[in-house]
Amino acid sequence: MTMEPSETRVLVVDDSPLDRKLLTLHLGRAGYEPKLACDGLEAWELLTSAPNLFDVVLLDRSMPRMTGIELLERMKGHPRLRMVPVILQTAAVAREELLEGIRAGAIYYLTKPYDPGLLLEVVRTAANDYEETRSILHQLQQGIQTLSLLDRASFSIRTIEDARAVGAVLANLCPDPFSAVIGLTELLLNCVEHGNLGITYEEKSALKTREEWSAEVERRLLLPENQSKRVRVLFEREESVARFTFRDEGTGFDASKFMEIDPQRAFDTHGRGIAMARRLSFDSIDYLGCGNEVVATIRRPSAKSNPPAAADMIGAVSPGHPSSPGQGQS
Repeated sequence: MTMEPSETRVLVVDDSPLDRKLLTLHLGRAGYEPKLACDGLEAWELLTSAPNLFDVVLLDRSMPRMTGIELLERMKGHPRLRMVPVILQTAAVAREELLEGIRAGAIYYLTKPYDPGLLLEVVRTAANDYEETRSILHQLQQGIQTLSLLDRASFSIRTIEDARAVGAVLANLCPDPFSAVIGLTELLLNCVEHGNLGITYEEKSALKTREEWSAEVERRLLLPENQSKRVRVLFEREESVARFTFRDEGTGFDASKFMEIDPQRAFDTHGRGIAMARRLSFDSIDYLGCGNEVVATIRRPSAKSNPPAAADMIGAVSPGHPSSPGQGQS
């Protein structure tokens, strides 16, 4: 799914007039029309007044009144803003400062001074990721609520489209569908692209940069050695435990380095799926054997914060235009 620059609503938060001017210039040349905020407090007021308005937030780390980290923490605690992608801008690349941003919920990073090409690539990636999330949530909203009565179900999937569809269905089996759908879909996609199709982390980086990932997935699906491969999915409910088991037919991989967002990969445009699933969706994720089987559990649904309905999170509108009533393109 691709968001056009003219459709992408970007909020730039920076106390430096020069940096705001540079970002506006770079983004404007690519077709974006960003909204500007001079500090975290002004940005917070804009965000909370229209929680469904912005698709991407470009956030400076060091600002008066409210720092970027403080704003990020507030956003992650807000029911409608917690999924809005935030690109944290920083002149500092020390490990501890990267870790502080990651702990606060940063997923995307940019360093100063800006590389225009990288800037546009990260903004595009964040916007497209968010559009995909909205599409998944829209499917979830249309899900069959009676699936919550099932205690056991199994699926066999092959394609990226299968993964997204089954992720939305499985989420309806959970007490908190919104939190679950992100992690379920990420694990399913990982089984298809990395497991059965053998696309490595480095290969995906290159494919994403050239915007050839989708085409390569389709090409590999058609290869004779991949046409019969399936991802097997098993759902089981036992009292207060929901358990999901995924098994692909790949050679496996070492998932341990992907359980958290590694500061060394903080500036990459992908590689966050397992960490996001672990943080947002599940109480535990365990990779078994060589790594081609994963068990994810939701053990204490009542311990999780009360989630908003999927319709609230996406503004009860179709994917791609999560505007609040009375709010237009800024």
